[in-house]
Amino acid sequence: MTACAHAAPRLPKLLFGSETRLSAEQIYPRLFDAILEQRLPPGSLLPEQALGNAFGVSRTVIRRVLGRLSDQQVVVQRPSHTAHLAAPDPQQARQVLSARRLAETTLIGLATQRARPAQIRQLRQLVERERLHHERGERCAAIRLGGEFHLKLAQMANNAPLARFLNGLVPMTSLIIARYEAPCCEHCAWQEHAAIIDAVEHGDADTALGLMQQHLDRLEDKLVLEQRH
Repeated sequence: MTACAHAAPRLPKLLFGSETRLSAEQIYPRLFDAILEQRLPPGSLLPEQALGNAFGVSRTVIRRVLGRLSDQQVVVQRPSHTAHLAAPDPQQARQVLSARRLAETTLIGLATQRARPAQIRQLRQLVERERLHHERGERCAAIRLGGEFHLKLAQMANNAPLARFLNGLVPMTSLIIARYEAPCCEHCAWQEHAAIIDAVEHGDADTALGLMQQHLDRLEDKLVLEQRH
């Protein structure tokens, strides 16, 4: 755990921009974006009461959000301990990326076989939102939506164990990208996501697999994973 995990951060409402009472589903992307933007540094404590005050909701609502982030390994929860943010080091980052590649190269073939038109439309809508955030310079929202693209694609494969496995890797990858991406990186993931959708829609498994492998290669290439001192 990093040094910043030893003190609970102050979490004013302005940090998250909550003006009205929010649901757990609305709080999740706001908190995740704050994490990706490193407004909450890696290792930070996440006290339920402080988060509840910041969002103007009960600890029960916050507990649901933290539970979801814990399932995705972005937040670490232990009995009788305050939850804190994960702080993946370069070695952990490489392990996550390697495991993710194994899962995604299997899932993409299944998704190509089983995709339905309604699911393709949902994917295209998601990528359009990702594009808009990218063009507005909202980098971390675009990263989060890019991760959601891969999770939606995994659902299309209709293999629940593999989809659950990926659910514990993709959000962590988003955290890794936010932390380790090289400065001034111009990589536009949404364009590659759009190309993958085209291949899946046409039932072209070989092209979809090749595009996914290239996409994961570029994702890894833009990361600076040497040990930080």
